[in-house]
Amino acid sequence: MDVEEEEEAGIVEPCVGMEFESEDAARKFYSEYARRLGFVVRVMQRRRSGIDGRTLARRLGCNKQGFSPNNRTIVGPGPDKKPRPSAREGCKATILVKMDKSGKWVVTRFEKDHNHPLVVTASGFSSSGDKDKKIEELTKELEHQDHLCATYREKLVSFMNSIEEQTEELASKIQLIVDNVRKVESEVQNFSRRR
Repeated sequence: MDVEEEEEAGIVEPCVGMEFESEDAARKFYSEYARRLGFVVRVMQRRRSGIDGRTLARRLGCNKQGFSPNNRTIVGPGPDKKPRPSAREGCKATILVKMDKSGKWVVTRFEKDHNHPLVVTASGFSSSGDKDKKIEELTKELEHQDHLCATYREKLVSFMNSIEEQTEELASKIQLIVDNVRKVESEVQNFSRRR
């Protein structure tokens, strides 16, 4: 998007000197900016106070910033594994916010330019929300399928137990018949000897 398109879409661009009440407010602002522009934010660095551990500065950037450590290695993955493509493309788009003496968070550095195409949907929003929605739908479907599997497993175990009981009952009936046939055969032999 160029400046005119951003203005038409109502996207407020970060700028050096912009202030926020909190680190979280700055992160939410940049995440919304990213969503409207068509990229995903990645938390990149945090500088903490050595005295009390408070966060003093935070750097956020495009998730395509840097290069994947997997691409730097010479040794490849195992023979049966395909290497996953890296989502990182060395993008430089970042924002740095620091807490000033008054406690406000101030943008001290902003790099706007991306070295890759931005993914914007027809509504002007990136599809990261759609991905979250799809993940939620698939999670619910997985839970439903797990429930169905548990139900089928329970029915299968019940069916197998029923078959086992019926098999035992049938075996005892067959044994009774075999015993009765032997008894009859024995009686027939005894009767034929008496004659």
